[in-house]
Amino acid sequence: MNDFTNAFKFMGDNASLMLEKTWEHLVLSFASIGVAMLIALPLGVVLGHMHKGSFVAINVSNVGRALPSLAIISIGLGLLGIGFINVLVALVILAVPPMLTNAFVAIDRVDPDAVEAARGAGMSNAQILWKVEIPLAVPLMFAGIRTAAVYVIATATLAALAGGGGLGDIIINQASYGTPGVIAGSLAVTLLAFLGEAAFALLQRAMTPRALRRKGMAVELVEPALEGA
Repeated sequence: MNDFTNAFKFMGDNASLMLEKTWEHLVLSFASIGVAMLIALPLGVVLGHMHKGSFVAINVSNVGRALPSLAIISIGLGLLGIGFINVLVALVILAVPPMLTNAFVAIDRVDPDAVEAARGAGMSNAQILWKVEIPLAVPLMFAGIRTAAVYVIATATLAALAGGGGLGDIIINQASYGTPGVIAGSLAVTLLAFLGEAAFALLQRAMTPRALRRKGMAVELVEPALEGA
C-alpha cells in the first residue's frame, strides 16, 4: 500500500512529466489506431460485402496476432531506425487483426433478408452497402476497434525501447524514477486503456442505429481461428 501511496505522490510531484509522457502515449496510440482503421476497415467491409476472401481476412488476422510487437520493433530498428515511425508500424500490425476480422464478419453476416428487401426496393449495391449493411454491422465492427484500442494503448509502452516516447519511458527507467515512478506509469497506462475503451464504446453507441440500441444488441470480438475452422 505504501508503494501505491508513493506512486500517487510521484504523480503529484512530477505532474508536468506525467502530462508530457501521457500526451506522447496518446498521440502514438491514436495515430496507430487511425492508420489501422484506414487499412483494416475498408478491406474488411469490401471483402464482407463480396462474401469472398474469408481465407485472406482470417489468415492475415491470425498472422498479425502471432507476430510479437517487440520482435517487429526490433526488426524495424534496422529498417526504420529509432523513433515514432518504427513503433507506429508495430502497433498498426497489432491493431489490424481484430479490426479486419470483425469488419469482415460484421458485413458478411448481415441478415440476407434485409439485403434482399433493399435490393427489391431498387437499391444499388453501393446503396445497400452504405444504407443497410454498414449500419447493421456497426456494433460488431466497433467491438474489433475497441479491442484493438486496448491492445495498442497497453502495448505502446514498448515505444520506450525504440525511442518512441510515452509512458513507457517512465516504466522502464526505474533507475531514474524508482518504484513509485514505475507504478505511477503503469497506473496511468491502465487508466488510459479503460478510458480509450469507454470512449470507443460511447462512439459505438452514438453510431449504432436506434433500433439496434433498443434491442441491447450484444457484440463481442470474433476469434479468427474459430471463424476459419
